[in-house]
Amino acid sequence: MKLFKRRLVKRYQLVHKAGRRHIYARPYIIPILGLLAGVAVVGGVILGRPNLNLRPSDSHVVFLSDNGTRETLDTKAATVGDLVKKLPLNLIPQDVVEPSLSTPIVEDNFRINVYRARPVTVVGDNGAKTVTVTAQRSARVVAQNAGLNVYPEDNVNFEPGSVGSNVIGEQVVVDPATPVNLTLYGTDLTVRTHTKTVADLLKEKNVHLTSKDTVKPALGTPISADLAVSVVRNGVSTVTVEQPITPPVQYVNDSSLSFGATAVRQSGVPGKIAITYQIDVEGGVEVSRTVIQQTTVTPATPQIIAIGTVVDLSGDKTSVMGAAGIASSDYGYVDYIVSHESGWCYTKAQGEHYCPAQPDNAYTPYGYGLCQATPGYKMASAGSDWATNPITQLHWCSGYAYGRYGSWYAAYVHWLNNFSW
Repeated sequence: MKLFKRRLVKRYQLVHKAGRRHIYARPYIIPILGLLAGVAVVGGVILGRPNLNLRPSDSHVVFLSDNGTRETLDTKAATVGDLVKKLPLNLIPQDVVEPSLSTPIVEDNFRINVYRARPVTVVGDNGAKTVTVTAQRSARVVAQNAGLNVYPEDNVNFEPGSVGSNVIGEQVVVDPATPVNLTLYGTDLTVRTHTKTVADLLKEKNVHLTSKDTVKPALGTPISADLAVSVVRNGVSTVTVEQPITPPVQYVNDSSLSFGATAVRQSGVPGKIAITYQIDVEGGVEVSRTVIQQTTVTPATPQIIAIGTVVDLSGDKTSVMGAAGIASSDYGYVDYIVSHESGWCYTKAQGEHYCPAQPDNAYTPYGYGLCQATPGYKMASAGSDWATNPITQLHWCSGYAYGRYGSWYAAYVHWLNNFSW
């Protein structure tokens, strides 16, 4: 056994010595081995990095839902309208497509919904019925499209039909407000209300009475159609000026639309406010005026906008955002901005309508990269590989989003309102 071990050691020493002589005789082997080792290391690093296959194509996957039937399409259409024109959808004017036809298709898994018109019975004042064909999802819009003069104060709602109402299927019921002729400090105003008494009406319209004010008829008088109500302030000179009220915007979440996609469900209509001033006069000349009342004559009808909430991203995007340190809760905001800025092309310069394999104009003074940084080379603060590494670019984009807006969410809201960031 000992003899066998001695022979084995001797054999190893001879082989090791011969190997060294072999290397010394061929000195070029050392740098070649070093190069191969380096390639192996770099390859291991690359394999360990997130998938960087972000090179976008000019086509996108679209999920089209038509009355509950979903179809997956691969399209090169630039907008929703371009795609709809190419499909045999046989739309009629009353059908509705969401989002709007002008919405750009800039990302995969983009959702388009087609709502088919259906018959709806509109029940107006005094029970008058009108049958209309519509796909609208706002009861107020359905009533208006059916020819009814709907006021902002009117209550308008969808309700199921019934045997008692002699309506089969869906109906829209309009509960009209009562018109009242209000004379406010000498200014005649027509207001509408669902309140029961004069006191309730004045409270609803923000009329604040003082001991100097006289109201006719009495505050307890029931409201009736075209009732004349007057408010007079004794011993004071007043003037009332009407001004418009800007319609508010109401956003409603919609889980059938892609994240950030929008659809207008109801157009806003300006309201009207009456501002009453007390006039102070000296020597026949007005020296000051003080606001004593701000009365809502007609409330503004809000604009209602549905906003998509579905976040459906590829693994390529999520891996890159994760490697850039972006929180998963921000993925939807980041994807929306990047999709609309560059289409996830990290070598794209502003004005280019394709995604170059290598940067054509990285040093443009205009936008460049995923977030279209302007100029692109200021992303060098995030890394020397700023021109070709999407992770480095997203590092810089995050700093920009937080530095300028405070968060990715705030940057996303700014983009929605201004179509840029």
